[in-house]
Amino acid sequence: MASKTIGIALLGCGTVGGGVVNILAQQRSLLRQRTGIDFVLRHVAVRSREDYPPQADKLPMTTDANAAIDDPATDVVIELIGGTGAAAALVRRALEAGKAVVTANKALLAVRGRELLALARKNNTVIAFEASAGGGIPIIEALKQGLVANRIDALLGIVNGTCNFILSQMTQNGWSYAQALAEAQKLGFAEANPAMDVEGKDSAQKLVILGSIAFNAQIDEKDVHCEGIDKLDAQDINFASELGYVIKLLAIGERVGDHLALRVHPALIHHKELLAQVNGSFNAISVYGHALGHALWYGRGAGRMPTASAVVSDLVGLGLGTTQLAFQQLNILWDQTPPAQMLAFDKLCSRYYLRLQAMDQPGVLAQVTTILGEAGISLSAIRQHEAHTPDSVPVVITTHRASEGAMRHALQRIGQLSTITAQPVCLRIIDQPKEFANG
Repeated sequence: MASKTIGIALLGCGTVGGGVVNILAQQRSLLRQRTGIDFVLRHVAVRSREDYPPQADKLPMTTDANAAIDDPATDVVIELIGGTGAAAALVRRALEAGKAVVTANKALLAVRGRELLALARKNNTVIAFEASAGGGIPIIEALKQGLVANRIDALLGIVNGTCNFILSQMTQNGWSYAQALAEAQKLGFAEANPAMDVEGKDSAQKLVILGSIAFNAQIDEKDVHCEGIDKLDAQDINFASELGYVIKLLAIGERVGDHLALRVHPALIHHKELLAQVNGSFNAISVYGHALGHALWYGRGAGRMPTASAVVSDLVGLGLGTTQLAFQQLNILWDQTPPAQMLAFDKLCSRYYLRLQAMDQPGVLAQVTTILGEAGISLSAIRQHEAHTPDSVPVVITTHRASEGAMRHALQRIGQLSTITAQPVCLRIIDQPKEFANG
């Protein structure tokens, strides 16, 4: 039987684009054998000749992305440029021409996804975006179809490999944040300007995408409370370990009654939990469905070949027609779902870890516990460590569940005490699922 041919215009040939080129070249016959489709690179478009990859002489290179999109031989446009500027204009052009689009661009989907999904429907085409969150982990396909029978009650996970690498180094090797960041940059896990990763914005954009599908709701980036790891102190890593916890940067979405709560922040997880054991640049995403219960997806969350693997999986879905059918018939993407009803962040409840730098004198703890008690916050444990300086000691407190608003009000009062010598540190403790509470 003759193979069907799919012509591809690849926009951007950096790290991930180079991986896509490699897979399409090296696995061309295997893909044809498995699918009956011949995936052919018609164009590889970059901004200028200075951006040509090393193997440019063997590729159909161009600096005219518009012409590559407009070519009648182009069936699918793969956008790997990134950002919300030129990439958005080129994706719009492709969709308006009725071309299918594959993208790994989380920022574009988080900021302009609703608009672009609607544009795809208007022009009877499709956007596929498995590679936009979770790298090579097929979490988006799982949320869209594998778990379609479930009401998703919560998802939480590690979705940024850079931050997880940094925290792993701080935890396992006792490094400072600055040391771990420098190593991440040296190994290529972190950019020269790591702000998107370490401030939590990358994770927040991925949570917008994952949460929109999981909860069948329109979620905006502004709906996600976001804290990063850039201000995390190594001593909190150590104190958490003493208490039996590991600190991870988590992206968390959950139903709270009729509302949704979405947030990204460092959190303490008990060391026996699965997420606590995810190290290095790996990602892991836990999903809780009413029928399924708990499931976890684990794997490489970024990088050249894992992300390219997800891009090519989208290509195959488009070639087979399954992606188009699902896009047309499943009413789960955020251009077709209602706006999320968000729970105000100060109404969220959690357990807490507090670290106070207190003067080493009688009555200090009494002042602190009085303030917490007046805020309705019950204490779980208090640990006092040896003094770092002649006149102050670190005090670590863990609490039972309390509202975020009550905790913030109490922290403000505690920070104003003359006996507290530094700004209090507050981190949230994420408890293991109830279904595992008895082992």
